[in-house]
This record gives sequence, structure tokens and C-alpha cells, in this order.
Amino acid sequence: ARELSPLLTYHNLWHTQHGVMPAVAVLSQAEGLSAEERSLALLGAAYHDLGFVQTYRGHEAAGAELARQMLPGFGFDPEQVGRVCGMVLATHLPQSPANRLEAIVCDADLDVLGREDFFAQNDALYRETCALVAPVTPQDWLLGQVQFLAAHQYFTGAAEALRQPAKKAHLAALQEKLERKEV
Repeated sequence: ARELSPLLTYHNLWHTQHGVMPAVAVLSQAEGLSAEERSLALLGAAYHDLGFVQTYRGHEAAGAELARQMLPGFGFDPEQVGRVCGMVLATHLPQSPANRLEAIVCDADLDVLGREDFFAQNDALYRETCALVAPVTPQDWLLGQVQFLAAHQYFTGAAEALRQPAKKAHLAALQEKLERKEV
């Protein structure tokens, strides 16, 4: 909380604590993970954006490196550390999960696409992108978001069932806004 830039209006502590970690808990339960797998998935969620304390671009690699450095000190063995690092790295866009735990963390990271707070969080991401990456016109942002939501697919059946209907409605609303040239 102390080390994150105030310009991180989306990728902040709230995103991890109140967005991604609760989504991991729900998806892990729904997907029938064991207690150990659920714990590791929550750890992957906790570390998935920790690299933002060091860098914006490449934050996943930085977060995985932090996990490699820190987790052995908490008693995690190399295999567990490797699994957590895999979850963190899998969240890099385009997401590339190689196993069920990685798929759950990836789906949890983009859980917002099908949540009620999508539009507020999307605005926060827009402000963050303009401040930390490059200015984007509202029209270009809207077009990019339509393309992103249209191409996105959840990796787990649980996320698909839980979030796809609202994500589809959000996409339709964005498309309508784009067609009406409302920005």
C-alpha cells in the first residue's frame, strides 16, 4: 500500500484485495480445488500485481521475481514457489494459463469484465493508462475496449457461468456507445 504509485487508479491494492482475491476464492471453490490448491491460488492472486511496486511494464515478471525471493522465507518449497510464479506470469496479456490454477487466477484477474462495477473500474483503468502509458482519446479507448471484450474468453467453466452474461451486456453497451459516438 505504501509503495504503489497514486497514479495506479486501477491496479491498486483494492483491485487485488477486493477484486481478484475474492474472485479466486469463489472460482476455486466452484472448480473443486483442494485446500492446498486454493491457498496457492490465493497466493498467486496476492502476488499477481505486486510487481507494480517496481515497474509498470513487465510487472508480472517483477512480481514473479519478488515471489521467488520472498516465499521461501515463509516456508514455501521450490515447487510451490514455481506454481505461484506460473500464476503471476500467466496474467500477462494476452493471458496464457498452462494449468487449472493459472486459469483461475487469470479469470479472477479479469473478473471485473462481468461485474457490476465494470464501468467504474474501466474508467479507473482509462485514467491509469493515460497517466502511465500514453494519452488515449476517449473514442480510441472505447474502440479498444469493445475489441478486448469481444475477443476475451474465460478459461474456467465457473467464470464463464458467473461472469459471461454480464460481460456480454457490458460489451453490448460499449458497442452501442461506440455506434452513437458517445464519449
